Amino acid sequence: MIAVVEAIYLDHAATTPVHPAVLEAMLPYLRDVYGNPSSVHAAGRVARAAVDDARDALAGALQCAAREVLFTGSGTEADNLALRGTLQRYAGERGRHLVVSAIEHDAVLDTARRLEATGAASLTVVGCDAGCRVDPEEVAAAVRPDTVCVSVMLVNNETGTVQDIAATAELVHRRNPRTLVHTDAAQAVGRVRVVPDELGVDLVTVVGHKIYAPKGVGALWVRDGVFVATQMTGGGQERTRRSGTENVAGVVGLGAAARLAVQRGATEAPRQAALCARLLASVTQRVPDAIVTGDPDHRAPGFATVVVPGARTDVLLVALDSRGVQASGGSACSTGAPTPSHVLLAIGIAPELAACALRCTTGIGTTEAAIDRAADVIVAAVDQVRRAPTVAIAG
Repeated sequence: MIAVVEAIYLDHAATTPVHPAVLEAMLPYLRDVYGNPSSVHAAGRVARAAVDDARDALAGALQCAAREVLFTGSGTEADNLALRGTLQRYAGERGRHLVVSAIEHDAVLDTARRLEATGAASLTVVGCDAGCRVDPEEVAAAVRPDTVCVSVMLVNNETGTVQDIAATAELVHRRNPRTLVHTDAAQAVGRVRVVPDELGVDLVTVVGHKIYAPKGVGALWVRDGVFVATQMTGGGQERTRRSGTENVAGVVGLGAAARLAVQRGATEAPRQAALCARLLASVTQRVPDAIVTGDPDHRAPGFATVVVPGARTDVLLVALDSRGVQASGGSACSTGAPTPSHVLLAIGIAPELAACALRCTTGIGTTEAAIDRAADVIVAAVDQVRRAPTVAIAG
């Protein structure tokens, strides 16, 4: 009999498995409670109560008012609503200028560039240092009298580098009090502290499937007094800010996951930081030319990222997968793209090295034993890939 080795999943930044407690909370709304939350009858009222309870749970995690939480269908939608919604709402009275960082997720960066390309906005893209840190003073210096919104992510999705969003928001507001500050916290919730009032921001994106909730649900926190132009029109749900019948089961899952993040954060964050440090130490000791990416002093728990010269990402990932380790080269939204990561290019990695990136991200189910086996597999896979004949990439 052939022994089956359980796969080691090290791609939690791409998506997380639905936690059993989250699934348990969702099941009644997948099986029995089928009412529309906008209906006035008993079945609808039960569904509405579930949505309201989930909103309270997420508000509790963010330490904000429940009325400031707006449910969306994804983090991408939340990012789009933050940029497009603020631009459309305030363009006439404040201006059409946007400022974003060069290391944003494409949901922000590509959206901003498309707005610029269509003439809807003017855009300034601020760079970063070699550790993937964005300088708050450089961001603030890019702000103009007509800057309507600044967007800088809290935790980078490819390197795990944590940005100083509090300093960024303070300097931006000092330079132009009317400029709104948005942060994409998709990779931050459950890893670092995310309290909008402490960060001083005006809008925050949260994503369900990054914190053990299902795919297809997210949220945008919008500070009281800030308004976003509706992008999804129709039935007027979410206080007219985002029409569409709520995904009740998904929203319930997001609420349950938010509670879980609060309960586990204090213990999980240091545990996962230690796991990633263990993985990096083991790999770099045996692959001495591997380059650790990101800022080691400002790395979110759960990220272990390297560039391995001579081991092209796509080939390395196949070799790892065949040996039972599932990882990625960077953003899952860019997997398979023929061009190197824009994040790695922004931090000064040469294109030929940026094409050799490996991102390992841990989760609540990751163990020390799994990390030690993964390190062995990574070292063996790197050796295998380096020994294999080079295949040219058609371009």
